Amino acid sequence: MNTKSFNRVGLVGRQGNPHVLDSLQRVRTLLEEIGIEYVVENDTARMLEVDNIATENRADLGRDCDLIVVVGGDGSILGVARDLAHSGVPILGVNRGGLGFLADIAPNQIERQGREVLLGQYRVEKHFLLDMIVRSNGKSGGSSPALNDIVVNAGTMSRMMDFSLFVDDEFVYEQRSDGLIIATPTGSTAYSLSAGGPIMHPGLDAIVVVPMFPHTLTSRPLVVRGDSKIRVELGNAADTPMVSADSQVDFVLKAGDHVEIEKHPHPLNLAYPIGHSFFDACRSKLDWASRLGGGP
Repeated sequence: MNTKSFNRVGLVGRQGNPHVLDSLQRVRTLLEEIGIEYVVENDTARMLEVDNIATENRADLGRDCDLIVVVGGDGSILGVARDLAHSGVPILGVNRGGLGFLADIAPNQIERQGREVLLGQYRVEKHFLLDMIVRSNGKSGGSSPALNDIVVNAGTMSRMMDFSLFVDDEFVYEQRSDGLIIATPTGSTAYSLSAGGPIMHPGLDAIVVVPMFPHTLTSRPLVVRGDSKIRVELGNAADTPMVSADSQVDFVLKAGDHVEIEKHPHPLNLAYPIGHSFFDACRSKLDWASRLGGGP
């Protein structure tokens, strides 16, 4: 448990959602009641339409703040993680999205749980990211970090692609499928889960490799060490093969390209209220608490 309170808080909100605006206003009110200085990301400030508030570019928040509050869904936190994980500043999520594995505080708990965190009653979980770089004819063709996953895919519905998988330069297999998901423990409850991958505790130092609709009955998810270096080499591919980081940053691939993946040097520090539990979240978000037939 941490007992450090915060001096300057950055506010980031998901764009285009009226419910986010209401929660942002409540967070601002709470900060002002407690007496904590805050600064608002430029795009978020335009949503608030309030005069005389301090604003900054997102890239500067990690330098000037000691906590960043993100109001939105897990997708909003993914973007902030890619941009600011290197700063080491903890991120606190207020959930105005869907499942909310990362954005933990519910809107009706802003005043209670948010106050506890802001006054120093919180815990921090470290979530590692992946770095992805595309190599085309030996040259860099784009790169991005990812908190959830790197997905290599055919890019066209109902088309398959050929590729080879290597782990630490050791050949693993050739495969013909719709693509491959390489996910962190954080991302194991996202796209990887829907493709049949395992649920991994966020504290694990491991990476899961999940085939997407492979053209074989024996291909299964593979879990490797967190410090593994993974390489996907494209063979014959569909017309527009792609690789994406967190389904938010995309690069077009072509036959012969390599996608190289390894652990990002800086973890994301996620702040949670005291009492947060990954297994509680699984029971709630994945409906583990239900019984067949609805009986006791």
